[in-house]
Amino acid sequence: MTPTTIITAPMNQSTPPNFSKLAAQLSTPIMIGGNSIPNRLWLAPMAGLTHIAFRQVLDHYGSCGLVFTEMCSAKAVPSENPRISPVFRWQNWELPNLVCQLAGSEPEELVIAAERVEREGFFGVDINMGCSARGMTKREAGAALLKTPDKAVAIVKAIRKAVSIPVFIKFRTGWSKDIEPAVALAKKLEAAGADCLVFHPRVAPDKRTRPPMIDHIRFIKEAVSIPVFGNGNVTTQQHCQKMLDTTGCDGVSVGRMAVARPWIFAQWTTGYTPDDNIFQDYVLRLATALEQEFDPSRGIKRFRLFMSYFAANFKFGHSLQATFATAKTMEDVRRLAKEHIRPNMDLSLSPNMNLYNL
Repeated sequence: MTPTTIITAPMNQSTPPNFSKLAAQLSTPIMIGGNSIPNRLWLAPMAGLTHIAFRQVLDHYGSCGLVFTEMCSAKAVPSENPRISPVFRWQNWELPNLVCQLAGSEPEELVIAAERVEREGFFGVDINMGCSARGMTKREAGAALLKTPDKAVAIVKAIRKAVSIPVFIKFRTGWSKDIEPAVALAKKLEAAGADCLVFHPRVAPDKRTRPPMIDHIRFIKEAVSIPVFGNGNVTTQQHCQKMLDTTGCDGVSVGRMAVARPWIFAQWTTGYTPDDNIFQDYVLRLATALEQEFDPSRGIKRFRLFMSYFAANFKFGHSLQATFATAKTMEDVRRLAKEHIRPNMDLSLSPNMNLYNL
């Protein structure tokens, strides 16, 4: 979907001189598992953030090539009721462009979950091999699978045998800076039947306090013949172009910046130019979507999780975050948005990392 309204007033953000090159690269369709995807700028899966309400707002701004759900438990998915589940939920119109991310540690449970994902009509299934949260690694899932590469490969083989939809793998460098284990694993994942790798070049224990090792993406790309998408700290068009140019990756998966500014997909691929009113518009739209999709308690919790990324857009973001932390209802959110999010607020070209890394 492309935006229906083009706002032409310039934003307080520079456009790189090679923008047309970036737009051309990102707007080139790509085939994944025999299916065509319209562009090469995708939404990364993020727990608690890429939920059904956020995805509705993202669709309004348009031009995201492929969308990923937040992390869904493979153990829970087979019996989840999409009408009430807080994570395994979608609108039917999303399915042709939506990939469900699964987290689990046993091939059997992941296969049953992937089969449910296919039956529901999702574009594809993504296996989480990157989350290093303690709750995840204690269950030997997420990035813990990088410590047991044979099991990681067995999972992909089992899923590939069970489903016909594209299989994606999101993974990290590993538990040390040595890239060789990740390169060896990438080759094995391709041989096991993975259709696309999304690579986040950080060691698993790194909570995003250090810059990603972008050059590691190049090693993964050179090791396999299937598409490889890069991920990690892409916050500007310049960062995006650098990742493409220096690594040769096939496209870019954007996480936190997509939550901060969901219109970047249209901005970077089509030249969409919003004015400063877009920030208030975003908060108001998200408040409405959260209100529609979640009960009041869960909705306001989701809003608070979102707020640190949104506030990171601004030079005085800490103050804005503190203001919105007082909101108890979505009506409070709307009132505060109208009172405190104004045109011509001072923007940071890159997000305030003290907020962005929360």
